[in-house]
Amino acid sequence: MNRKEFAEKRCDCLFRTHVTVVLIVVGMLIGRDAQGDFGNALMETASPDHSPFGELGLSEREPSPICTETAAFCEFDAANLESFDTIGDDITLPEPQSIDEQVQLASFVVEPKPKRSHFSVGAFEFRPYGTVWSDMTYASSRTVPGRFTLWIDSEETQGESAFELDARRSRIGLDVIGPSIDVWGGFESAAKFEVDFLGNFTTDNQPDVRLRHVYWEARNENARLLIGQTWDVVSPLLPNTVSFPVLWTAGNIGFRRNQLRLERYLSLGESTSLTIQAALAQNVIQDFASGSSAVGVNRETGNWPMIQARAAIACTEVQAGGKTLAIGTSGHIGDTGFDFTQGHAANPALGPEDDVRIRTWSANVDAVLPLTQRLSCQGEFFMGSNLSNLLGGAGQGVCPCLRVPIRSVGGWCEVEYRCSNKVRTHVGCSIDDPNDKDSLIGRTKNQAIYANLFYDFNKNLTTGVEVSHRRTEYHNRTNEPGYTYVDSPTEPGEAILIEGTLRYRF
Repeated sequence: MNRKEFAEKRCDCLFRTHVTVVLIVVGMLIGRDAQGDFGNALMETASPDHSPFGELGLSEREPSPICTETAAFCEFDAANLESFDTIGDDITLPEPQSIDEQVQLASFVVEPKPKRSHFSVGAFEFRPYGTVWSDMTYASSRTVPGRFTLWIDSEETQGESAFELDARRSRIGLDVIGPSIDVWGGFESAAKFEVDFLGNFTTDNQPDVRLRHVYWEARNENARLLIGQTWDVVSPLLPNTVSFPVLWTAGNIGFRRNQLRLERYLSLGESTSLTIQAALAQNVIQDFASGSSAVGVNRETGNWPMIQARAAIACTEVQAGGKTLAIGTSGHIGDTGFDFTQGHAANPALGPEDDVRIRTWSANVDAVLPLTQRLSCQGEFFMGSNLSNLLGGAGQGVCPCLRVPIRSVGGWCEVEYRCSNKVRTHVGCSIDDPNDKDSLIGRTKNQAIYANLFYDFNKNLTTGVEVSHRRTEYHNRTNEPGYTYVDSPTEPGEAILIEGTLRYRF
């Protein structure tokens, strides 16, 4: 082929290519206009009685999955957006695009289906969720139990610094929305199942599953019935700490346990409401005793359940920063069982004793106080006896040396300041002060002071850092007349903790 023939063929090829491109672009522009007209027509003909939601097998409160490149075909009204947030769909509406971007994407990309965060089977809706939770802790003195902090070991027994990395508090769960129950005005039914990985473990990187929540509930705007394991009724607030144990055994009481709970919601006016809660609950938490304090002591359930109750008033006239003024009072009473298989070395007068029942009780106050749009305060106060089953009494319920319940008083207070929509900081303190006369050896005070800063990258990803000072005091009264001396630490444990966290919710 000579140069002239080659040039003619090249010109012919280029001409054909240009004509083809022009025809494609014209066809796309015509198709785009037609598609926009069809989308507008569909939106105009849709009615409440015959909507695209119904056509697609969706409820009218759910957003339509129909979504094309044109803005007209992607419209949602305000009501649909509210229901979109309410049901928890993780659907991201497409951002408006230029005509060039629309044409380019439509030419080779299959239109993605909207993401859904739940699925349905028959009359039940399932909503899986979870949190990837990783913490880092440096302690200037070793803490108990080590992976997180309940109290500080005495300087007589430990005292060295420690560094921990732990992700076992990560959790996964499933919310189940069931069919309504047509009795007494109607109830909505639901269930929850949630676990983390803080159960028994072989090594630090081989944890076991631990049950956190598992319950069924039926509720409406006036009442609620719950059966299963979840948070205690008493002292329901939690401080906003980076530290995983949220000040348990150091001023914050209340944990999770199996229960039969009833709640009643009453209106006291346009802006004031009263919540009444009551539960029959299981005694599940053992004493955190160690050494000679744990020898020959077996804890068992009593012959009647723990009774918990709470009443709280909320006033919507006092609202700021997303919080409402609320004040509650709560308490519990029950019996815990013990089998003492032998006497105690510090008290020769004691011998084996079976089926001992020791009373447990508490009286508590909790409050949330919004001060400004950025500033708020919350806290709790408690007093009671034999509180180890609520993680009170510095983790001590009954003194094995005396076989009497350990009385304790304490609480916590926290101030929150929201620097912006993404940044918030908290400063707080707490104390759990067992009565020194109720034990011969053990912890006599456990307290904390902390300050932290949280940053929310978005609604799913949060990171934070915290600096705290922890101090735990000990005593040993076995050198007093009538007792036999037992070696036990008396020097306090004290530590500075620097903790960081990353939590990714999905």
